[in-house]
Amino acid sequence: MTLNIFDTRQEALDMLARYFVQLANDAIEERNRFTVALAGGHTPEALYGLLAGVYRQKVSDWQKVYFFFGDERYVPHTAPESNYRMAQVSLLEPLSIPGNHAFPVNTALAPEAAARAYQQQMDDFFLSHEIRFDLILLGLGDNAHTASLFPYTEVLKDTQAGVKAVWTGDASGWRITLNAPLINQARNIAFLVFGAEKAAAMQHTFNPVPDSDQYPAQLIRKERIAWFTDKDAAALIP
Repeated sequence: MTLNIFDTRQEALDMLARYFVQLANDAIEERNRFTVALAGGHTPEALYGLLAGVYRQKVSDWQKVYFFFGDERYVPHTAPESNYRMAQVSLLEPLSIPGNHAFPVNTALAPEAAARAYQQQMDDFFLSHEIRFDLILLGLGDNAHTASLFPYTEVLKDTQAGVKAVWTGDASGWRITLNAPLINQARNIAFLVFGAEKAAAMQHTFNPVPDSDQYPAQLIRKERIAWFTDKDAAALIP
């Protein structure tokens, strides 16, 4: 695990953008493609803007990058809450990514059917081999959830890698998510976390006493993680 703590969130964003570029270029050189699962929400939007702007020329070939999603809200792709819509506007369209290089969750299906269909898409893409992304980007919720792995949900008990529909029990409703075993297969995992409001969640995630039912981010394999955070979010880490 690498814990990168910066004075400002802009520094953290810049360094994660550089990390993304390095991993992308290395993967393209070694395997002729780079596979990434994007995070949703507001925090990574600024990162996507950097990648589509200042850093766009630094990736050797964007046409060899394939985009999936770590989780998705059960809303139409046109809805403001859609993770796919946010990524499309801030990253995919500005980079002119071909439609067959981006894989959104089909939220026109029923939630569990959407999860099965997304699992099948990944199986087809990875040719039924182990689904192993080159990079999975993650955020951290105030309650220490990540992707759509929420406290005390059934998906936290999964032992086989897969995609699941999750009923959050709150206003978020249904979500589709990669489960922890699938996330942990990734070659690299990066968390992007900002602000004092995330300090308690970071403290719980780094607590050596395991309680992943209450703090799901503890399920993610620490040896695979690079953290990009500011000093406010990291203030309570022991």
